[in-house]
Amino acid sequence: MIHSSLTQLGAALRAKKISSVELTQSYLDRINQLNPQLNAFITLNPEMSLAQAREADTRFASGKVGALTGIPIAQKDIFCAKGWLTTCGSKMLHNFVSPYDAHVISQFNNAGAVNLGKTNMDEFAMGSSNETSHYGAVKNPWDTARVPGGSSGGTAAAVAARLCAAATGTDTGGSIRQPAALCGISGLKPTYGVVSRYGMIAFASSLDQAGPMGRNAEDLALMMNVMAGFDERDSTSLQRDKEDYTRDLNKPLTGLRIGLPKEFFAEGMGADVAKAVEAAIAEYKKLGAVIVDISLPNSKLSVPVYYVLAPAEASSNLSRFDGVRYGYRAPEYGDLADMYEKSRAQGFGAEVKRRIMIGTYVLSHGYYDAYYLQAQKIRRLIAQDFTEAYKQCDVIMGPTSPSTAFQLGEKGDDPVQMYLSDIYTIAVNLAGLPGMSIPCGFGANDMPVGLQIIGNYFDEARMLNVAHQFQLATDWHSRAPKL
Repeated sequence: MIHSSLTQLGAALRAKKISSVELTQSYLDRINQLNPQLNAFITLNPEMSLAQAREADTRFASGKVGALTGIPIAQKDIFCAKGWLTTCGSKMLHNFVSPYDAHVISQFNNAGAVNLGKTNMDEFAMGSSNETSHYGAVKNPWDTARVPGGSSGGTAAAVAARLCAAATGTDTGGSIRQPAALCGISGLKPTYGVVSRYGMIAFASSLDQAGPMGRNAEDLALMMNVMAGFDERDSTSLQRDKEDYTRDLNKPLTGLRIGLPKEFFAEGMGADVAKAVEAAIAEYKKLGAVIVDISLPNSKLSVPVYYVLAPAEASSNLSRFDGVRYGYRAPEYGDLADMYEKSRAQGFGAEVKRRIMIGTYVLSHGYYDAYYLQAQKIRRLIAQDFTEAYKQCDVIMGPTSPSTAFQLGEKGDDPVQMYLSDIYTIAVNLAGLPGMSIPCGFGANDMPVGLQIIGNYFDEARMLNVAHQFQLATDWHSRAPKL
């Protein structure tokens, strides 16, 4: 069962070959066995999970079921879930039990899915390796001496290791796609505003987007059917007609125009990654696609632009964590100002402090115009590059990450090198476009390589079709680490 897709699990549950309680317990047993080795989960609550499973089994008895009813889904620990510890991977929220559900959690609850547990992540989603978590680094299940990517590294590791049927992630600059690539799974970052951010602890509000992570494109489509939709509690949520993201999965790819940006295939990409990506492009040609050479001239500026804008928004969003209302409070302090300073100094980790300081600097008097406003102008140019590119092609493809998973601790002392791990993904967030990563082969040390597919606004159904057809023709997505 652990290697089954969501469609297969749903069919087994409806045919009563297995109950939701049995399925949930089997995943909990596997987590208990492997999580000490991988550190993919922060919080488990078997009583709550099994109670949801029993409720799902009751639904099956009544016949009122959906595609995800009874299926155990893990949730990134950035989503508030009522009655669950919600830490965002930080000491600052080590004791915060949420009194309400995020919109994403509510959607899964309404669909009858089981909340299997909360997955580990980089602290406040700040990182590309899942080494900044207060609860320790997550290990890549393909090689536990290597990182799983970040910030959704716990989710990626859990899906790859078959600790859950599927899971949620969030993507601010590549945090769904990059760990999906490094762990050999599929992950989708939707168009900005398609999935509500209500109850999702904010990092950079104009960039953050929740999305699904699973074994294949069909699983992602089923999850998007649940996750997407308008939410009046989120001012950036888009009011659109409900979509069926599975509708185009089986369309042929004949005539599909694939844009290959010359900037993505320049210096910086590992030879092993290039080989796997080129082989994937060749497979798409066999499926009837046409290759178009394009250019995204301003994409090279995406990393510096991101590391002005994201820290600026983070410095504002994280100002609420001050030791007053909830979360960590320093045990000893003199006055109110001292409590603020000590609570934040002790509650935040080094990477979060670094980004808060950068953000406060670029927003300060005298630097706002020079840095923040300039970055916003370049952000617009980056988005315009994509608009021009889509006049020539239907989807854009390239590598997700410049390398396969690197060693734990390898880049910890060099933040710039760590930031460059997201060089191919950040532009997508700056433009608000949908992007996804699917497995396309293996590189050095037999570590997974991800192919990135970037679509035009609201083109998720086409992207899922493009990914699904590739996965029907190859088996990279079905390979699992030996644990």
